[in-house]
Formats: sequence, structure tokens, C-alpha cells
Amino acid sequence: MERQRTIQESAVLEGLGLHTGQKVKVELLPAPPNAGIIFIRKDIAPEVMIKADYYSMLDPVKFPRRTSIAHQGVCVHTVEHLMAALNFLGIDNLYINIWGEEVPGMDGSAKLFVESLRNAKIVEQEPSRQYVTVKEPLWVEEGNSSLVIFPAPYMRVSYTLQYNNPLINTEYVDLTLNGTCDESIYQARTFCLQEEVQPLLDMGLGKGSTYENTLVISEKEIVKNKIRVTNEFVKHKVMDLLGDLYLAGPIKGHIIAIKSGHNLNIRLVKKIKEYQKKASSGGIGSIAGYVATEKELSIGEIMKVLPHRYPFLLIDRIISMEPGKRAIGIKNVTVNDYFFQGHFPQRPVMPGVLIIEAMAQVGGVLMLANEENKGKLAYFMAADDVKFRKTVEPGDQLVIEVNCGRIKSKTGTVYTKAFVDNKAVAEATLMFALVDS
Repeated sequence: MERQRTIQESAVLEGLGLHTGQKVKVELLPAPPNAGIIFIRKDIAPEVMIKADYYSMLDPVKFPRRTSIAHQGVCVHTVEHLMAALNFLGIDNLYINIWGEEVPGMDGSAKLFVESLRNAKIVEQEPSRQYVTVKEPLWVEEGNSSLVIFPAPYMRVSYTLQYNNPLINTEYVDLTLNGTCDESIYQARTFCLQEEVQPLLDMGLGKGSTYENTLVISEKEIVKNKIRVTNEFVKHKVMDLLGDLYLAGPIKGHIIAIKSGHNLNIRLVKKIKEYQKKASSGGIGSIAGYVATEKELSIGEIMKVLPHRYPFLLIDRIISMEPGKRAIGIKNVTVNDYFFQGHFPQRPVMPGVLIIEAMAQVGGVLMLANEENKGKLAYFMAADDVKFRKTVEPGDQLVIEVNCGRIKSKTGTVYTKAFVDNKAVAEATLMFALVDS
């Protein structure tokens, strides 16, 4: 099981923003488990914290040629190279103090960010890493550019870049992230065509760009510079993509990109998160259509949390869980289940009360998985708004989705739904008392 990561020591970098041209300083600091990536604007009073995630993303149409985040009207621009470094190194939790409104461009790649983070000593933390996974294809497109993610048990990017320029023409890279960090990707520098330079300056962008940190491409040559790594242009596009996608969190899936940029990247992040939100609210309600952070519990791990044993342990596996938020469990219903002996031998149907009990057990695992509740018992207190919509029979797979409501030190409420073949079979609001064992 992969663990979350942060750094042990601090690291400081200084440089000019690629677009603002302003001098800026960033300080990278350790953060506790489950904190996420948080930028803190230290140059304003009061300081503002901006979590780098789906909710803080700004429209790339309004803020072109970069990825920007904001909170309460306070922005941090051009976060993609630093976010890519965090994605490469698997760093989940980090505080980033920043004096200025744009992350420094450094040499135009993620190289110096990766080196600084490594020098700060990457360390593992106790909680397991939670991945965003897709169970069906999701895609976005615009003109002749497209971006799609397919289900896969790893992170893979296949990117095709094509420009109407003899030095770029068509480039392709296929990369699988399996815990290793490809140096040729994070060393690839940003670039632009020579005819784009003046329009960008007219837009107020590129004020900190130089021939050293930006590859300027004419029809005949790279102006006052040379290629650092093979296929550097397409590899920089992959780096930008991995930085943008990290706003959704660690992802498992096969990404196929054709000429995508920040606009399509951000649109795919939104599509993944909107789909995830729809799924978690019951709008999809099946394993095949679920997008969730990935943390599984086997039956052995479930038995370490719940006191239930045969014949009353009614869940077989937790297939996805975000502690304190939501969980999905499954119960494989077979004709050998003991309750079919009397309910009913000639027409076997799973008793509704046991469907509710299975839902309660998934809810119990969700609440008792929290560190502060370990070792406690969850006593079933009440069930409200109970509805049965379809019978459950041998051969069905019961998919149970639980979302946390209000959780206190001694009581908890969860909202539960159960599905078979994408169709709701039951739902209820369940209340528990949390007591010491």
C-alpha cells in the first residue's frame, strides 16, 4: 500500500515569474497528512491560503498560457511546473509560502523544483495514498485537439504534438508513471513560436521570459539556444499536462492527448471531478460508472475494524474509501447465504432488514476507520427515510455507497444507497452511537 508523502526539511527558491516578470520567492515546507498542496500568499496582509485543487482553478481562457488558482480574489499564477514536480515525486502534502503572485519560472522546466524537493528529503506519512480512478472513458475536445482518459491500473500518457513548423512538425511520447521519475520529462523547457512573442508581450505576458528559459522557435532554428533533451517540445507538453491533472489529485488512467494545452487539460480536470461528484451523490451508483479515490479493504482488513463475524458479516470488500467522507462496499449475494433457507426457499429474496444491516456495516467501517475512532464500536441507533425499491436475489452484487453526514465524538449519521446493476434497490439515513469497546 502506497503511503502519502511530504518533505522533511524546507527548501527555498527565488526567480522571476515567466509572465509577470516580477521577482518572487517560494518556500516549500512539510505539511501534515491529508493537508493537500496549499499555497500561502505571504506578501499580503492578511495572508491568504489557496489550496491547489479543482475548486481553486481559474478559467484558462481568461488567464491564457498558464494555469492559475485563486481564493477570495487572491491568485497564484503559473503553478503547473511546480505541480508537475509534485506529481512526479508523489508528494501529497506541502505548504508553499509564496511572496508574489506567480511561481518563479526558473529555467522554464520543473528541473529545479524536483531537485529542491529531493534535497529536502521526501518522507512517507502514515495514511495511505488515495488515487482518483476512472471506470469508463471521459474526454474533451476542441477543434483538432483532444484529450481522453481511459481506465487503467497505472498512470500512462500518450501524447501527440503537431505544429505547422519544420522544427516541430510531429512529435510523440508514450510514458508510464510507475513510481519512477523520467528526467527527460521534467527537464523539458517551455517554448513558443517566434511569431507568438510580440502578441504575447502585447497581452502583458512573457515579461520574465528569456531565450534561456523559453525556447523560441523560428522557421529555421531555436533562437539563441539548443535542445536539451530529445523531443523536448512534446515532453514539455506532457509535463504541463501532468501538472494540470495533479489539481484533481493522484490519478490512475491512460491519458491520450492530441495537441492539448492548458485549456483542454483544465476542462478534463473539471470533467473528472464533476463526474466524481455525480457518482458520489448517487447519480451513477455502480462500480462500472464510479470515479473515486482509491483505497480498498479486504475482508481481513474489514474484520479488523468491525466486530461482526459469520453469519452476520454482510460485506465482502470495501472497494473505495475516503476516510471521513465516503465509502463503497460490495456484498456478493449467493444462494448459499444462510438467510435464504427460510426467506423464502421457493422464491429466495434477501430480507430488507439485512440489506439495511449491510449498508450499516459499510457505514460502520467508514466511521471507525478514522484514527480517533479506532478501537470503538458503532451501535446502530436509528434508520430514517428507509425505502426499498427492488428485490435482491441470489447472483446479485449489492453495491453500497455511504456518504458521511454529521460525525461527532459519540454519534454519527451517514446517508446510504444500495444498487444492483445500476438500479437503486434501497436507501436510508442511518444513525450510530460511537462507544469504547
